[in-house]
Amino acid sequence: MRFIGYLRSQRAGMLGLKRHTNRPELIEKYGFDAKYAMHMVRLGVQGVELLETGKITLPIPEPWLTWLRDLRQGKHTKQEALAAADELEAELEKLITSSPLPERPDRDRANAWLQQAYQRVWGNPITR
Repeated sequence: MRFIGYLRSQRAGMLGLKRHTNRPELIEKYGFDAKYAMHMVRLGVQGVELLETGKITLPIPEPWLTWLRDLRQGKHTKQEALAAADELEAELEKLITSSPLPERPDRDRANAWLQQAYQRVWGNPITR
């Protein structure tokens, strides 16, 4: 599942394991890259929701919305962010095997929906 890969990539960025990716101003201010940390946890939250419900709610519902905003502002520690990401990653690993979602998207169905959406918008005189 891509959410796990993206989560791990954000963790690597937060930990400075990627080349030229750290934001020195955030590291100086908070002691870690809070933007990477926020995205790392967000990906875990959204991945779990997707595998549990088949959808992603935007904006992210409370209490996670406030927690993520606080993390981005350095109100949570690096260790708290890593612990949250570790728990979410473990939950994702568990859910992958039991999720009712198909392994691959139905691209034909998605393309048909997109074409219909375009045609509805293009056919509406208000949107032209």
